[in-house]
Amino acid sequence: MELFESLKQKISGQNKTIVFPEGEDVRIIGAASRLAADGLVKPILLGDQDKIKQVAAEHQIDISTLSISNPLTAPEDEKQKLLDALVARRKGKNTPEQAAEMLKDPNYWGTMLVFLDEADGMVSGAIHPTGDTVRPALQIIKTKPGVKRISGAFIMQKGDQRYVFADCAINIELDAEGMAEVAVESAHTAKVFDIDPKVALLSFSTKGSAKSEMVTKVADATKLAQEAAPDLPIDGELQFDAAFVSKVGELKAPGSKVAGHANVFVFPELQSGNIGYKIAQRFGGFEAIGPILQGLNKPVSDLSRGANEEDVYKVAIITAAQALGID
Repeated sequence: MELFESLKQKISGQNKTIVFPEGEDVRIIGAASRLAADGLVKPILLGDQDKIKQVAAEHQIDISTLSISNPLTAPEDEKQKLLDALVARRKGKNTPEQAAEMLKDPNYWGTMLVFLDEADGMVSGAIHPTGDTVRPALQIIKTKPGVKRISGAFIMQKGDQRYVFADCAINIELDAEGMAEVAVESAHTAKVFDIDPKVALLSFSTKGSAKSEMVTKVADATKLAQEAAPDLPIDGELQFDAAFVSKVGELKAPGSKVAGHANVFVFPELQSGNIGYKIAQRFGGFEAIGPILQGLNKPVSDLSRGANEEDVYKVAIITAAQALGID
């Protein structure tokens, strides 16, 4: 089944609520209207209600079923509730006055709604840079227990082929522990997208064929990932051809449960991950869906500022599916 049709079936009727801090943008309004009409999620738009209505009218978008909230004019009791919760969450790092200023930012307001379970996930980034989306998530929602960092995965899809590439978006450098974390989190992401994970930790060496500190890091990361998730098929260090091509895998890594059959590929650092997914996208004709943020306690998704309405629609579907996975 096509990926998004499968995800739609998963989330339909689950009543997952997704908050959109950039609610005055026509791309967000259009996508939210479609999501509500299709019965996929319950959108919350943040912004000035009159401006949202004006934009919707100009583009003939039905917003009659959408929830709209303006952080600047919200009832005082609602503001106080979020303010108290934010101050408590920040544990003395921000004064009440500073927290009140932070909540004027719709990304902080939206993140607090997710933190307080008034929304199941957040989608932002059509207007704001990545840092404005990720920073509140790290400060408030934070990473899962035992996970020290977030990472960015891409679902690479062409026809009935579907793979996970990570980290291709967040961490410039990864040590062995970080690479192991990305491997385990990427396996969880794969399951959300109906991929039975077989995880390869990539290198320019296969099973000691080359000697280098870079190779040792990947080998150490493999051991840590295997110890952290003994029920998952994880192997490394593997060259890409050994991970992907069965004959090469049998030759270079005989007996491996992953070599030649991998569908989750973990890169040793951001440079190779970013290059790798773009080669697959441009040379191989794969659609690159993402980045999907991994490792957070609750799902927050970062859009590209070049995103169109369809991108927003799809990312919201992914975010709702992640929320189901976290449940």
